[in-house]
Amino acid sequence: MSLLSLFSALSRPANSPPLRLPLFAHPVRAGFPSPADDYVCDTLDLNEHLIPHREATFFVRAKGLSMIGAGIQDGDLLIIDRSLNPVHRAIVIAVIDGEFTVKRLYKRGGKIRLLAENPDFSPIDLQEGQELQVWGVVTSVIHRLRP
Repeated sequence: MSLLSLFSALSRPANSPPLRLPLFAHPVRAGFPSPADDYVCDTLDLNEHLIPHREATFFVRAKGLSMIGAGIQDGDLLIIDRSLNPVHRAIVIAVIDGEFTVKRLYKRGGKIRLLAENPDFSPIDLQEGQELQVWGVVTSVIHRLRP
C-alpha cells in the first residue's frame, strides 16, 4: 500500500462521543500570577474546538526540525484539514515527487515555493517537471510538555 493510499484510508476520524471537560472562566496569566478562581464557566470538547471539518481532518506526527520557528517540533502531532484552501503563508502538508513534507506555502506572482521555518533549511523551489500536491492545511499543533 502506498503512503498516499494509507493516508486516504486513515484520514477519516472515528466517530466518538463528545468529551466535555471544564473550561475555567479566567485565563491563566503567562506574566504575573493572579489569585486562582475555581469558577467553571463552560465545558470544552477538544474535538469540536480543534476539528471543525471532521470528515476532512486527519492527524500526522512531525519529524525533523525544519518548522521549529513555526512552533512545530520533532514528534509533535499536527492536525490537518483537507477541506481548507491552501493560501499564501499557510502551513501545509505537501507531496513533492511522492514525498510528504510540512512547510509554509509561498504563492506570489505566479511563483510557488515551500519554505522552512528554520534558517538551517533551504526553501524548496519547484523545478521543471516536479509535481507538487498540497494535501492539506495544518490547523493546529499538539505539543506535549511531558511524556
